[in-house]
Amino acid sequence: MAALAAFLHGLAVATAAASVALGLPELRPGTDPAVGWIGGGLILLAGGVADLHRRLARRQRDTLRRLDHLQKSVDALAERLEQRIAPGAETDNAVPSSAAHEAVLQEVKLLHTLVARLGEPRSPGEREPPAASRPARPEPQAPRVPDPQPAAGAEATPMDDAAVLEAVREALAADRIDIHLQPIVSLPQRKHRFFEVFSRVRAADGALILPDRYLEIAERAGLMAIIDNLLLVRCIQLIRETERRQHAIGFFCNMSAATLSDAAFMRQFLDLLARNQTLVPKLVFELSQQELRAGGAVTMGILSQLSRIGFRFSMDRVSDLDIDVDALLRHEIRYLKLDCTLLLDPALSPRVEALRRRLEGTGIDLIAEKIETEAQLDAILRSGIDFGQGYLFGGPRPARKPPRDNFAVN
Repeated sequence: MAALAAFLHGLAVATAAASVALGLPELRPGTDPAVGWIGGGLILLAGGVADLHRRLARRQRDTLRRLDHLQKSVDALAERLEQRIAPGAETDNAVPSSAAHEAVLQEVKLLHTLVARLGEPRSPGEREPPAASRPARPEPQAPRVPDPQPAAGAEATPMDDAAVLEAVREALAADRIDIHLQPIVSLPQRKHRFFEVFSRVRAADGALILPDRYLEIAERAGLMAIIDNLLLVRCIQLIRETERRQHAIGFFCNMSAATLSDAAFMRQFLDLLARNQTLVPKLVFELSQQELRAGGAVTMGILSQLSRIGFRFSMDRVSDLDIDVDALLRHEIRYLKLDCTLLLDPALSPRVEALRRRLEGTGIDLIAEKIETEAQLDAILRSGIDFGQGYLFGGPRPARKPPRDNFAVN
């Protein structure tokens, strides 16, 4: 029906434009034919603007409808949780502590905040912090093989930027931002000690859109802070899941300058974590070397608040080995990720060894990332580095989504 309406609208506009272009000189003899063509062109332009306005209005209605559906789902979840902690409420299973329910309710409030922000109008010029303060965040390395997903789980056909942006917006509204985990292992045992958390956008047809395709587009549209914030909430949910299973595992989660600058979200997030100290040792926030060096007073202030709560940090995407170890310690940066190719570059070997000596006894651990072959691992082991990450130990794999009744809104 929409396609038929669009066709009829275009046909009507084209007919009117042609009538003016060809008929005006006939109706008013002496009129320059160019005037007729100009008039026809103006009608075409007006028709195009009207069609664009109609499409934007329809898209806005669709978005608002999806947001309303998601908002109702979140409201229903909050109501169920409140009923479960009400005095005298009875359930078939053992009732968790009120403190645990309060924590979950706080997570729901964070989801409320994010849902509300999806519906906020944005001015055409509104953007996230400039690229200098928020560089793109690549994957650990470009995968040599596709992520192990079903056939429908990979991006089937190329999408242009507009289609990718629309898919990201729809995925945010429909809660289709999936979480993938990549292990960080102890060396030489190869035992899983941490998982790094990555996001994947799942389109309506089930195709996965990888970060290297959508990050820059989402950033330009001002959506990266919302994606990062959802990622942080999912990290908290994953930690609760591992606590229930009594797994001693931690999670590395990227935190960008856009997220640190999101005052409303960070206030709620800090309040949630301050009330749940058991979550703190299992979550490591990761920032790039460039972001840490470019961080202003707001960024450093938020980092200070997080460190006072007890959080530790990791610095990745290191390109300059001239690192101030004292500054790392001041900001509670306890992990330093170095690219495997950088560590194994013979020309940089003296500087890498000097850095390793400076880190001895500081409590800062080196993590060699992008390890893909046994030969690379053998060389890394000879350098005495304690942790490794890369496709040799496993690529990003989808995390099991937390149960609906406890955490997530599906």
